[in-house]
Amino acid sequence: MSNTTKGIIFLILSAFSFAAMALFVRLAGEINFIEKAFFRNFVSLLIALVFLIKEGREKGWDSVAIPEGALLFLFIRATAGSIGIFGNFYAIDRLVLSDAAILNKMSPFFAILFSIFLMKEKVRLVPLLAITGAFLGAMLVVKPSFDFSATLPTLAGFIGGVGAGLAYACVRKLSSLKCNGKVIVLFFSVYSCLLSLPHMIIHWEPLNTYQLIVLILAGIWAACGQFAITAAYFHAPAREISIYDYSQIIFSASFGFFVFGMIPDWMSITGYVVIIGMAVLNFWWNRLPS
Repeated sequence: MSNTTKGIIFLILSAFSFAAMALFVRLAGEINFIEKAFFRNFVSLLIALVFLIKEGREKGWDSVAIPEGALLFLFIRATAGSIGIFGNFYAIDRLVLSDAAILNKMSPFFAILFSIFLMKEKVRLVPLLAITGAFLGAMLVVKPSFDFSATLPTLAGFIGGVGAGLAYACVRKLSSLKCNGKVIVLFFSVYSCLLSLPHMIIHWEPLNTYQLIVLILAGIWAACGQFAITAAYFHAPAREISIYDYSQIIFSASFGFFVFGMIPDWMSITGYVVIIGMAVLNFWWNRLPS
């Protein structure tokens, strides 16, 4: 099996895992989205900590040290990632699951934009057109209106995609600084949990056994998704496999339909087509010889 094929398989597994995470977040019911985000991040924190300690003991603690110049980008990545998760979880609780998923999948386009500033990458015409087209497609899903309460969930999902895009751009920057991936995951998980604590203390909502199990499962699936996407991009470059990440839309739409009877409206479906079309355009462009 080629590395590209392995990368595709891992990326589809990641997409399925994140769709399953969203399903369990929704199944947890009427719990504040910040409390849900805390449990999701706390499970990831424990798993990342175990792997980090294991690597430190096997390869030496220098292998998991924070490189010079990386701390600022770890904070930016953690802040942006927290915004991404809060926005995504708020949307998951209130939207059709496939709508929440497609808005979160705006992140690769924003990662390109933020990489221009963080990585000093040049602006190219085709990716710029793809970003513009994807933004217009997202507006079909968001459906802006003067009814702010109706628009808020989709707007939160969109902002979550922007935050995730900045987080991914920071991960690229941290990778160039040789920062250990497990350190990035652990730093983000700890930061996001601490960020959630004040709100949880003030607005704590007790969990029953079912809700606790469901949120733990959401955290496990989220961790599976993180490790699978890391493995995917370890085996193959993004330009060869990134398009397969959009399989999450299919998984989310299937879960939404069969579990909750959710059916997206025609404007959302049109938005999906436009956004995925722009992803295909950008994927095709990145595969062209330099």
